[in-house]
Amino acid sequence: MHIDRKTLRQVFLGVAACIILYWLLHETERVKTVWMFIKNLFSPFVVGAALAFVLNVPMRGIERWFSSVKNKSLRRVVAVLLTFIFIALVLFVVFRLLLPQIIETIENLIERLPVFINGIREQVEKFLSDNPQMMEWLWANTDLENFDWKSLIDQAVSIAGNSVTMILGGVWKTIAGLSTGIFNAVVSLVFAIYCLFRKEILSRQARRIAYSFLPEKVCDISIRILRLTNATFSNFISGQCLEACI
Repeated sequence: MHIDRKTLRQVFLGVAACIILYWLLHETERVKTVWMFIKNLFSPFVVGAALAFVLNVPMRGIERWFSSVKNKSLRRVVAVLLTFIFIALVLFVVFRLLLPQIIETIENLIERLPVFINGIREQVEKFLSDNPQMMEWLWANTDLENFDWKSLIDQAVSIAGNSVTMILGGVWKTIAGLSTGIFNAVVSLVFAIYCLFRKEILSRQARRIAYSFLPEKVCDISIRILRLTNATFSNFISGQCLEACI
């Protein structure tokens, strides 16, 4: 019996899908470990690609401004540099406007905190003075005179020591997480710059890979959706920037 290539491929894909499904159902913990490894490995590249997609909008406009420059490589370098300078200026202006307001809000909270605490203390004192039976009940049922304050202090010291240990452990975890975040940010930024410099080549390669492994109709629909998404997003960013300038 002759088996054509299409049938053989379908059988292979079906067997592979059954094996993967069996592995997913019976190796849950290992699947989670593998998934976290893959996620941590590829997340900087995904973030870099998303960043390049966003930065491509102003960079494309800057390249149109410098269309008179015949050297395409030089035009691309200038466009990338001006794009990052523009984004840095926008972030600087935003933080310059927001930071004074945040600092002023924090200062107002700090100034009002003693007033708030004193107000609570006055309310408690007023409540106890208006309800002397409450104070009598506390003295009668809590045995404050014979309370073991030394034991309470020892417990507080023990809890404070454990809290310091937990805080130090949290600090180390924070430092490790911060280091990982900085490394991922650097990798994402480098990958975004690479995508911006070679966006035409990467686009052609992705199109070739898609048409090699997927049906032509699926690839056509996907490319049409991606182009529509790119145009819609570019128009949205351009409109928001124009509105912000106005």
